[in-house]
Amino acid sequence: MGSSSERDAASGQDVELPRLDEVSDPIELTVHDEVSPCPYLPEVDARMPLRVPIRPLTRAEFDRRLVAGNRRHGKLLYRTQCPSCRACEPIRIIVRDFVPGRTQRRVLRRGEQVVDVEIGPPVTTREKVALYNLHKHGRGLMRDDGPLGAAGYEAFLVDSCCETFEMRYRVGGRLVGVAVVDRGQESLSAVYSFYDPELEPLSPGVFSILKQLELCRAWGLRYLYLGLYVEKCSRLVYKAQYLPHERLIDGRWRRFDRPATPAP
Repeated sequence: MGSSSERDAASGQDVELPRLDEVSDPIELTVHDEVSPCPYLPEVDARMPLRVPIRPLTRAEFDRRLVAGNRRHGKLLYRTQCPSCRACEPIRIIVRDFVPGRTQRRVLRRGEQVVDVEIGPPVTTREKVALYNLHKHGRGLMRDDGPLGAAGYEAFLVDSCCETFEMRYRVGGRLVGVAVVDRGQESLSAVYSFYDPELEPLSPGVFSILKQLELCRAWGLRYLYLGLYVEKCSRLVYKAQYLPHERLIDGRWRRFDRPATPAP
C-alpha cells in the first residue's frame, strides 16, 4: 500500500489502540467464529468473529471500538482476524481537514436541488424493504437466498448495540435512498446505504457521504468512519477518494493525503 503518499497520523509514532475499560465496558459474548470464504477477495479465507455486547454501548464505548477497527452488523460487532491476509483496512475521513473536490461539490449542489433529507430513528417499513431489494438487484448484489424480508431488514439495519439513526432521501416525496449511521462521542460511522438505481446519475452514494460529513461538522465530530477499504476490491476502492483520510494498518492509523495508486 506504500505506493500512495502517506504519513503517519499525529506524531508519526505507533498509535496505541484503546483498551476496553474492564470496570465499565460491557462484556461481549462471541456468538460465531469460523473461517469462511472472503466476501471481498476471491480464493481467500476470512475470519470475522461476531460478538454481542450484553448491553447497549455508550458513545464513548462505541468510539473505542471504532478506533480499534470494529464494525457493526445489527446487534453484533466484528473485526477482521483473517489467518493469512491483511488486505482489509478500516478507513476514516478526517472531518476538519476534508475539502470536497470539484466533482464532489458538483454532486452536492445537484443533489440538494432535488433531494430532501430527513433524519430519524431507524424503523422497518415496506417502502424501505422494497427499496433495499431494488438496490441489491439493480447493483447485481442479490444473493442466492433471494430478497430480504422485513425480519431480515430489522435484524440488519434497525437492531443495534449503539446509538443509531437513519438519513432518508426523498425526491418529490418518494423515498429514493436510506443511509444507516452510528453515532459515537467524536465520530459517525456509515453502516450501510441503499438507493434507487435510477438515481445513479445523481451519484447518491457520494451525496450521502457528503451529507454525513456535513452532520459531523455541525455536531463538532472528528471522524467519519467508512468501514473497510480493500485495495483490490473494486466495490470498496471509492472510499480512498475522500481526502485526507486515515487507514488502520498493522495497528497504526496512517494518514493519506493523495489518492492511492490503482492496484494492478
